[in-house]
Order: sequence, then C-alpha cells, then structure tokens
Amino acid sequence: MAHPASDSPSLFVLPDKPDFAIEARAIARGEVPVAGMDEAGRGPLAGPVVAAAVILDPNRIPDGLDDSKRLTAAARAELFDAISESALAVSVASLCASAIDATDIRKASLEAMRRACSGLTERPALGLADGRDVPPDLGFECRAVVKGDRISVSIAAASIVAKVTRDRMMARRGLLDDRYGFERHMGYATEAHRDAINSFGAVPRLHRMTFAPLRQEPAAADQAAE
Repeated sequence: MAHPASDSPSLFVLPDKPDFAIEARAIARGEVPVAGMDEAGRGPLAGPVVAAAVILDPNRIPDGLDDSKRLTAAARAELFDAISESALAVSVASLCASAIDATDIRKASLEAMRRACSGLTERPALGLADGRDVPPDLGFECRAVVKGDRISVSIAAASIVAKVTRDRMMARRGLLDDRYGFERHMGYATEAHRDAINSFGAVPRLHRMTFAPLRQEPAAADQAAE
C-alpha cells in the first residue's frame, strides 16, 4: 500500500499538546466536518483491537485532550464523558483476536478504523488517521498523521474513546474469568499475564495465537497435532 502524503510536522518539533490547527485549515478550505481516528490495543496478547472515530464540535472542544497514553485512567474516563457529551459524532468498532489472527494487527487496526468511520452519524469530508496509513475504502479523503494523537485534538479524542472502551471491555472480561487478571493488565504481556497463560493455557478467540510467545513454531505445532 502506498503511503499517503503526511499531514504531520517534523517529529522533532511536536507540540506540547494537540490542537485544532489541522482541522481549522481543513474547515477554511470547506472540508467539513473533520473526523479524527485512532485505535487502542495493537500490542496486547489478548483482547480486541478497538478503534474510534470522533467529529468534534469546533465550538465545544473539551479541555485537556491529549494522547491517551499521557493521561491517567481517571483523566481518560472524565474526558471520555466530555467527548461523548459534546462531540458532533462518535463511533467505535472492534475486531476480535480471531480476526487479528486471520490477517495481521496492522490490517485489523485499519479495518476497525474503517468500521468506526462507517458508524458515524455524519459523513466526514476529511478524515485524520493516526499513524502512517489510512483505512481502505472510506469513501472520503483521509490523511495519515504520524503521532497524530499528540498533534490533532480530533485524533486525541479518538484515542481516548478507543482506549477507555477497550479497557472497559477487558475489565469486564476479568470479572468473568479471574484467572488471568485482564482487569489489571488489559491483555498486555506482563509477567503475571504470561504466568497465567503458562498455568491455564490460552483462551480461544481471546488470546492472539499469532503473537509471540503464543505463536507456535512449525515443529511445535506439528507435535501438538500428533
């Protein structure tokens, strides 16, 4: 896939906080509305990848929007509510571990973003996607913004919605099965999580079997099948 032209500034001059500058330039060109897109959960051993698409109201942008990784859980939860209440449109979509295993995490993340955009109640004139790639088949122009959650408040808002949604999904799973501690590590490869996998095995359709250390080498897979 060819990488689109990036709307990102030099990575060495990242702003302290994301702002509305990219969106404002697009609006001045008549590209209205603008949707920010981001995902959460590319790296964990378990659980879905979750994507969000957010169209902010230019007149009601919540204070404190930032890359979700730079916020506390309490701040993310508070901003999640503020975004949900003030945004013009919010949509979330996810792909489960089986779908990730059937393709790869990059393709699954882009597909989740595409689905999130398709669920928006307003059709964007422009999308801003965090990272180097844009989702396929959106039906509208989209630009990749490297480290976009630290540059664009629309992408930052999407990162918060995706992160909070995924964390709540994993916490719920932890309540249903307390052996793995999903409510604590959200599926990431912590020592406690790896120990639980060694003790209890992987959970079908929840653990990502194509991710190391769950991925079996061909010889080991052949032995397991015998």
